[in-house]
Amino acid sequence: MNFRKRAISTISSRPAEGCPENRAEIADIYGCNVFSERVMRERLPKDVFKRLQQTMNSREKLDPSLADIVASAMKDWAVSLGATHYTHWFQSMTGQTAEKHDAFTSLAPNGQVISEFSGKMLIKGESDASSFPSGGIRSTFEARGYTAWDPTSPAFINETKYGKTLCIPTVFLSYTGEALDRKVPLMKSVEAVSKQALRILGLFGSKATDVINTIGAEQEYFLIDREFYLQRPDLISTGRTLYGAKATKGQELEDHYYGAIPSRVLAFMTDAEERLFKLGVPVKTRHNEVAPAQYEIACVYEAANIASDHNIIVMNVLRETAKDHNFVCLLHEKPFASVNGSGKHNNWSLADSEGNNLLEPGETPQQNAQFLVFLASFLRAVHKYAAAFRLGTVCAGNDHRLGGNEAPPAIISVFLGTQLDEVVHNIIYNKNDHRSHGGSIDLGVLTLPPLPVDATDRNRTSPMAFTGNKFEFRALGSSQPVAQAVFVMNAAVACAMDDVATALEDAMIAGADFSQAVRDILVRFFKEHEAIIYNGDNYTKEWVEEAERRGLPNLGNSVDAIKRFTDPELVEMFTRFNVLTEKEIPARQEILFESYAKTVAIEARSASHIGRNIILPVCFDYQSKLAANICAVKAAAGDGADTSAQKELLAEVSGHIAGLKKSLDGLDEAMKSITSAKNDTYGRCLRYRDEILPLMDKCRFHVDSLELLVDDDKWPLPRYQEIFWIH
Repeated sequence: MNFRKRAISTISSRPAEGCPENRAEIADIYGCNVFSERVMRERLPKDVFKRLQQTMNSREKLDPSLADIVASAMKDWAVSLGATHYTHWFQSMTGQTAEKHDAFTSLAPNGQVISEFSGKMLIKGESDASSFPSGGIRSTFEARGYTAWDPTSPAFINETKYGKTLCIPTVFLSYTGEALDRKVPLMKSVEAVSKQALRILGLFGSKATDVINTIGAEQEYFLIDREFYLQRPDLISTGRTLYGAKATKGQELEDHYYGAIPSRVLAFMTDAEERLFKLGVPVKTRHNEVAPAQYEIACVYEAANIASDHNIIVMNVLRETAKDHNFVCLLHEKPFASVNGSGKHNNWSLADSEGNNLLEPGETPQQNAQFLVFLASFLRAVHKYAAAFRLGTVCAGNDHRLGGNEAPPAIISVFLGTQLDEVVHNIIYNKNDHRSHGGSIDLGVLTLPPLPVDATDRNRTSPMAFTGNKFEFRALGSSQPVAQAVFVMNAAVACAMDDVATALEDAMIAGADFSQAVRDILVRFFKEHEAIIYNGDNYTKEWVEEAERRGLPNLGNSVDAIKRFTDPELVEMFTRFNVLTEKEIPARQEILFESYAKTVAIEARSASHIGRNIILPVCFDYQSKLAANICAVKAAAGDGADTSAQKELLAEVSGHIAGLKKSLDGLDEAMKSITSAKNDTYGRCLRYRDEILPLMDKCRFHVDSLELLVDDDKWPLPRYQEIFWIH
């Protein structure tokens, strides 16, 4: 029995684990591992708590004199729950979290062990900045970098069976002050959005003192058995299968979506949710996704900075919890060909300090002037800075997913729905043709109540869809932290709101009637940016042609999109409110190019290794077996025996073996050429995209063809059919 068959036997008998009957009530455990406002209220002096709360909720500058008191209370709380170490938890430009653990204990001069955690330790940490991606900001001999406490995101305890660690969310900075993470620009962008939105609200007479950018992330992922994962070197190295023939059953029957959750998977989900509840992450939804072995978890909306941290925590908890259940959680955008990949829908909105959702149109949006001004600002942001929005979705993995009938295309457009589209059209063309929308559906069954209907349908093909009181940015990849997409959106929207607010203020200074000024502004900006609105099917060829006529960018791959990072209009957008500095922009472009190049290079080397050292030897053995069979049949039955079937199969197998060998040789030669060439990073990315990826596709064609020909008992890699359907 080969390893693949042995794995199938092991997996098929695995029970669901880790589901005790008497689980704790959610209300009893929610946030128990978080240094929350409730904990701070209990452990801090009233005046200290009040001042810290102002920093957390109103983004007021932190008073450094509070640090020692907060640090002492935080340490006592963490130690009381069993924590032995603390870490400054930050999000480097690797796309992962980073942490260095230090013990609370120190040695006193007399040799005694003491517990220590000062305000200085809380506020600032130090890390080797040259060891993280910096895009050239830090040289290898210039190592110093700083982590700085983010008091707006609560500290939490990472609890594992190996111990507990106090994690303090921080930002990550270069010694020279440049941001080396995604959190600093995110926080800057949140402040920029708030400031510009308040200008507009002030013109409408609002008393709001703050505007909060809210985010709700929907996280898709695949869950496969660890036995299968360990026999797939491509999954281990790259996160996706570089080879694999289409399964006899994939997602054709559409029976996995919203289907009954398998017991082992449900046990994993329940365990992961309990861990997330303890960390104060408001997970709400779980369900089967479209592709087999694919699932989704979604959170309730929160302030953008906290939601960003929580999404990172969700990804970490999914990966760690999967191990305890003999699963592996795959967050790659396209781990399997021939079925849907995974995305991350980013639901974006704005709320003021009075509790109002600024993107709530109300029952009569045509009469809601304030909402329409914010809508005009958003349309201007997406239209004017469409290339920037695409930057929020770039990575090599997402290129395999965007544009297929599973994800929005790379063309950024906005879906408004019938009702809002009608409102915008009427304003532009001075019409008054408002039809009723919504209502209810009578199901025709006496025992069933009328079904309320939303004012507009949804459009799953749109990259930016209005879904009632928020915009759903659907183009993010599942592995991507939401922070980059959010700070790009915020930077664009802040600039657009600045333009709109300035136009309104200028009109008022000139003595215009406010209502007429609003009307004129809406007509101007809706007309100027009408081209970004598209309510049809974004998957069609006709839309691609129409988008080109409208002048909308079609950045179909990450390399082209990343190249736009340094366009003058995007540099102006990022620097207008200092979301990114002029030095940080080319550095981040370089980091994205490097990430793309290294990702494809790793995939190419993995494809070559698997093809040469795993696939070809098995195929050579099968080729010999076929040839021996032909000889054996002729020896037993004479030269007149019919061996045409064996010869035909042998010729087909031999042809693919030769084709694979030739493709692997070409792949290796191309890799050597790129490695030895003195290309800049952009030039290497172009070669990886235009030369290496097509060569990998050729290798895959031959391997996938051989998978369907070679003896099943001999095939070394777990097949899609087994990975998808054996739990």
